[in-house]
Amino acid sequence: MDKETVPRTGWLLVGLLAATILASVVNAILSQYGFSEEYHAITVITAMAPVLIYVGVWYDDDRQHYWEHSTIRILGDLVFVLLGALAGSALVLLALLGTLPWILEEIVAMAGGFAFGWGLFWWRNPELYREDSGR
Repeated sequence: MDKETVPRTGWLLVGLLAATILASVVNAILSQYGFSEEYHAITVITAMAPVLIYVGVWYDDDRQHYWEHSTIRILGDLVFVLLGALAGSALVLLALLGTLPWILEEIVAMAGGFAFGWGLFWWRNPELYREDSGR
């Protein structure tokens, strides 16, 4: 994949679209087993969080050393992001359910899920976000 041909926003858009399609398929399957439509946002947020995090890590030249980690480590980080986004968005959505208009509930749940997923990713990889002061 060529980073030069498509800007970061293009890769982000393609990734988020693919994540949304995947989440819609998962929601359709889970709906057959009684998964309420009120909670569909949780799977969408969980699918989108890794895209938001990993497109930046992949695209930024100063973060390329991340990809030198073992595959197991990278997959472990991915699991942390997914579980963090799942737990964060579910907790926020359950706490707010019925208190705000549904769009606001989902936006706040998205922020909570992404923040928790990114927090766990940062906790495992703080060196990616440290700025070198040149000292």
